Amino acid sequence: MGSKSIFEKYDLTTLILALLLVATGIIAIYSATFANSGTGTSFYTKQLTFAFISVFMVFAIVYIPPRYIALSAYYLYGFSIFLLIAVLVFGKTINGNKSWFYIAGFGIQPSEFTKITVLLAISKYLNFGEEKKDINNPVVFIKTMAFLLLPVILIKLQHDTGTSIVFLTMSIPILWAAGLSPFTMFAIITPIVLAVLSFLNPVYFYVGLGVSVIILLLFKRNLFSSIIVFVINVISGLSVNFLFSKLAVYQQQRVFAMFDPSADPLKSGYNVIQSKVAIGSGGLFGKGYLQGTQTQLKFIPEQWTDFIFCMIGEEFGFIGSMILILIFCLLIYRLFKTGMNTINSYMGLITIGFGGLFLFHLVINIGMTVGLFPVIGIPLPLISYGVSSLLSFMAMIGLALNTYKTRNQFI
Repeated sequence: MGSKSIFEKYDLTTLILALLLVATGIIAIYSATFANSGTGTSFYTKQLTFAFISVFMVFAIVYIPPRYIALSAYYLYGFSIFLLIAVLVFGKTINGNKSWFYIAGFGIQPSEFTKITVLLAISKYLNFGEEKKDINNPVVFIKTMAFLLLPVILIKLQHDTGTSIVFLTMSIPILWAAGLSPFTMFAIITPIVLAVLSFLNPVYFYVGLGVSVIILLLFKRNLFSSIIVFVINVISGLSVNFLFSKLAVYQQQRVFAMFDPSADPLKSGYNVIQSKVAIGSGGLFGKGYLQGTQTQLKFIPEQWTDFIFCMIGEEFGFIGSMILILIFCLLIYRLFKTGMNTINSYMGLITIGFGGLFLFHLVINIGMTVGLFPVIGIPLPLISYGVSSLLSFMAMIGLALNTYKTRNQFI
């Protein structure tokens, strides 16, 4: 009976899955930095130290009453916006991104924590109070997107394109969970899809545009709305090459390297080529822990951060990689399930947003390491080295556990 009550009160499955990922990350970082005498030990010990701190943080967050979380949402959001502005003035530039504060030897990236505060603020705006707001109301929709677009603009000014894309992408599951109509979701997503198709090949764009017209007819919405969506789709597809020309040269090279890394094998395509070699050489079962040649000979720069997955692929092989992906998928499933099965709509929407964040990071990060997506600096959650990333994702786990614990309670 006591055991059953524990499982009913606490989502131990989510906690165990998260801890498995954190432990895997520490093991992977140790291997990825093993050959780096001096500095390698520093990365490993920092991650291990903050892993322990994050566990205590998770248990603390679990016991915060959801009402207090909601009441502090706007204040936390405002503070995160202040930090995003401050980092533009006082921050340190690393790899072209002015996104970091350095305090006592530790790098703090405010944008990582802003992912959480944006979700807290949006959910409070839509769900807090006796009357829930209708996301399909144009005024409500615009105000909701304003919460999202303000940090996106500030992060883009830091030249951190990857993180700004994360914020835009995480809006999709939030808007869906908030009840946005399928027509509006279609109107948001199709311009992005058609822009990608236009970049790949004009023929793909025109075929996609034709399909979008058919879908618009099936929606049977009023003619004016359909024409507006159609015009936006056309503009999106026809303007993509112009917008691409406005990207920084190194960003353009990364995109080109995605399609053909060999076109610039010593610069923009180097990491992707070496990563694919490392993963491919791992075979079915891998070369063994600390035995990866690509990893131990440091062919991939800073492989303990965004390219940590290639170390796992090389040393643990296809089987190890699939087990890791399975753990991620189970965790993401738990987050979505918890968010949808709570009567606490405020915490539910937040948790669904966390599930979307984990999913996007997983797909893009692994896609980067195998050459399917451009290298845009997206970490693998709970695995990649980074104090800010680790603490922010563990805070999400803590809030998700809080949602599960209070799933039968109204705020």
